Amino acid sequence: MNGRAYPKVELHLHLDCSLSYEAVHAMDPSVTWEIYRSDFVAPTKCINLADFLTRAPRAIALMQTPDHLRLVINDVFHQLQQDNVYYAELRFAPLLHTEQGLSPMEVVAIVESAVEQASSATGIEVGLILCALRHYTSEQSMQTVHLVEQFRGTRVVGLDLAGDEAGFSLDAHIPAFRYALDHDLPRTAHAGEAGGAESVRETIKYLQPTRIGHGIRSSEDQSLLDVLRAEHIHLEVCPSSNVQTNMYETFADHPIDLLYKAGISLGVNTDTRTITPTTLTQQYDQLQHFFGWSKQHFLQCNLFALQAAFLSDEKKQVLEQCLQKAYASLDEAETL
Repeated sequence: MNGRAYPKVELHLHLDCSLSYEAVHAMDPSVTWEIYRSDFVAPTKCINLADFLTRAPRAIALMQTPDHLRLVINDVFHQLQQDNVYYAELRFAPLLHTEQGLSPMEVVAIVESAVEQASSATGIEVGLILCALRHYTSEQSMQTVHLVEQFRGTRVVGLDLAGDEAGFSLDAHIPAFRYALDHDLPRTAHAGEAGGAESVRETIKYLQPTRIGHGIRSSEDQSLLDVLRAEHIHLEVCPSSNVQTNMYETFADHPIDLLYKAGISLGVNTDTRTITPTTLTQQYDQLQHFFGWSKQHFLQCNLFALQAAFLSDEKKQVLEQCLQKAYASLDEAETL
């Protein structure tokens, strides 16, 4: 199967964890390929999510200047082009990029401008999601949601809660998500990754997102699947990442096929392209290999993702027409 031939939508992609070796070496020439593999890329099997996340700070430390932030944006757009991505949402935590004097607002402005330029140059539609992190204080989460509000109408499209799900509660972040809800700001949140189905339940109850980052542990609770269907909550599924964080032993054990067959709205994502060295094309190839997914599966998942995207209805309609046309032109016999 030629997975690259399929047009793609990706909603769950961490900007600061998706740096190619070429980008890292350009920012820090002392980083060799061996150092990149040992310090930036996680082992095939981590102990848990917290272990997996220990690779992120090295990349974030490089993303502290306007030039480096712009370089990373261009690098990720190149990766999206190679993957035949039509629409993507990139997420990052602005408060992490202020170590060399930039303010959080300056960080967002620089990244937003770089995305606007890269999108115009490549034709790839991209939105930005700003992340609060589990270990943040309530004030830091509120600062993040205010940035989403201040940049409303630009490439900034929504709010996320990311980080060590098992190590920190939701309590500090409820005010920020309530503010987002009251001000009609789109919301997604990581849950059901390091934590079980109950983590998804409490996230839906207290944060009221329309999407869940990962959410795969929902498969352990049939009544929760009923809630996801009834409330049209979309799961941003990242299969290889979940295997790497030791949620599942092998790709074949991942519940994505079960969730799809249960009628859950879900999309296929990479999560991180550095810590988890993968591409969407590789994810599609593995889904075909392990679960027999075909063109129809991928089209449906991309339509689910597009419907759940933090994007205007007008742009969704245009992109849906592009996707339908592109998939109709694919000959199944040529792609298998």
